[in-house]
Amino acid sequence: MSDSSQPSVTPNDILRLFLELFAIVSLGIWGFLGWSMPWNVIIGIGAPVVAILLWALFRSPKAVFSVDAYAKALIELLVMGAAALAWWDLGVPFVALVFGVVAVISGLVNGRREFSR
Repeated sequence: MSDSSQPSVTPNDILRLFLELFAIVSLGIWGFLGWSMPWNVIIGIGAPVVAILLWALFRSPKAVFSVDAYAKALIELLVMGAAALAWWDLGVPFVALVFGVVAVISGLVNGRREFSR
């Protein structure tokens, strides 16, 4: 028995949740470690808050504003790209590259699913 009202959660959805959390934490780490006082506190708190707001307003499954798939992809590229660049700026290019590649692949899989609906 399959209940069609229940949304199906795919492994990519779970991966995307962890990617989002990693991006937010990464922006916080970058803000606190990559800047000197008092900017580290402002950016360390502000960058994750901006990312969370962008994601909640435009990209989340229950987003406040309904935008097309291209705008969703742009927001996702902005948040995930900022997190990858944050690791690169911190001097950890391996983490930046691995995170960027995994985020792009996951985004492409999700985008194909969104366009097929």
